[in-house]
Amino acid sequence: MNANDKLISQYKSFLDNGKTERECVAQIITMASKAGYKDIAKCKKLAAGDKVYITKMNKAIALFQIGSEPLERGMNILGAHIDSPRLDAKQNPLYEKDNITYLNTHYYGGIKKYQWTTLPLAIHGVVCKKDGTTVNVVIGEAADDPVFCISDILPHLAQDQMKDKASDFIKGEDLDLIMGSCVPVKKDKEKDRSKKLVLTLLKEKYNIEEADLESAELEIVPAGCARDMGLDRSFILAYGQDDRSCAFTSVAAMLDVSAGGKALKRTACCLCVDKEEIGSVGATGMASNLFENMVAEVIARTGTYSELTLRRCLAGSNMLSSDVNAAYDPMNAGLFDKENASVLSGGIAFQKYTGSRGKSGASDANPEFIAAVRACMDKAGVSYQMAELGKVDQGGGGTIAYHAAKYGMNVLDAGVAVLSMHAPWEIVAKEDILQIFKGYKAFLGM
Repeated sequence: MNANDKLISQYKSFLDNGKTERECVAQIITMASKAGYKDIAKCKKLAAGDKVYITKMNKAIALFQIGSEPLERGMNILGAHIDSPRLDAKQNPLYEKDNITYLNTHYYGGIKKYQWTTLPLAIHGVVCKKDGTTVNVVIGEAADDPVFCISDILPHLAQDQMKDKASDFIKGEDLDLIMGSCVPVKKDKEKDRSKKLVLTLLKEKYNIEEADLESAELEIVPAGCARDMGLDRSFILAYGQDDRSCAFTSVAAMLDVSAGGKALKRTACCLCVDKEEIGSVGATGMASNLFENMVAEVIARTGTYSELTLRRCLAGSNMLSSDVNAAYDPMNAGLFDKENASVLSGGIAFQKYTGSRGKSGASDANPEFIAAVRACMDKAGVSYQMAELGKVDQGGGGTIAYHAAKYGMNVLDAGVAVLSMHAPWEIVAKEDILQIFKGYKAFLGM
């Protein structure tokens, strides 16, 4: 197996074993630990060449390799997110309706609700019990596991449904998983027989009670593995490639840069955050003080901490906001400005600005920084393309870039092109994974 095939194989394995933020963080810790990274909590002092990681609530993580230059001069940062659109179980999720037990859900992020019906689905997550123990749950991935599904109306009876707009004909409250059933018994006065059976099975397998689901975090995702797509195997079809394609390659580039043990001139950082798909909110999202707190911990261990040093470090940093872009779709060409669209297998997609329509909610990168990044990519022989997300009035999207830009650092969006973005199964080109890994590695040493 050559190096390119190995990277693609590792990437698909990362997707298969990282369908939630917690699973991604656990994998990144394992990868980083093998590469010599240590938990910063175990390090009192840091010097050039040292490698550490910091986690937050098991759902966000940052890797740092300390450079020879003072941190006041800034860092080179790769910033990605590890959350993806999905369904979340509600806090009181189980209910029975006419002999069928359902799991009540609330969708997370921007989805087309109709895409989530009649698919084999899996449940991943944790159940936290009052005694302080945490139960890890994964149902639907092993070959002998059951899967779950959201039913839909047969076309014979769907005349009224088909008159609705696509955004309306599957309601959010109807995205409930079928969990089990019981055989109907005539004149049976016992209530919720099916639900009781489901709870009995959960008790036997995981030792959890219904009340424990009140403190659970269960995510419903497509069941199944990442697959090669196309007769030439040039594409990858998988769940969660927005934005785990960029998160994996960012981590892989960071570990590869640090593998030689030689200190970088400029401190390198790989940041993987949560909650981007719902606005980067919360304690593990980029809109919080998460990142500056992490950097403060590093500064405190490399010298004398001061607020000014922290501010200078952040303002003097350069970041590639490692996030995906919409791939040009020939079947829907009218949605794109073709000359400014990213194409599959075109290499890294750089976006000077994101946002919607009149650049609302955008980070707009300085041309001086873009020129420096272009020079870096050309020197490393990396393929890249300059792009934006669709026609101006068609819509748009955002990334974590504008949250990083508030510190005064240079930020440029840089990711892979994705076809069918936010669908349960997304498509990327293998060539783009290889090119972005190469490009991220070159940037860290810039």
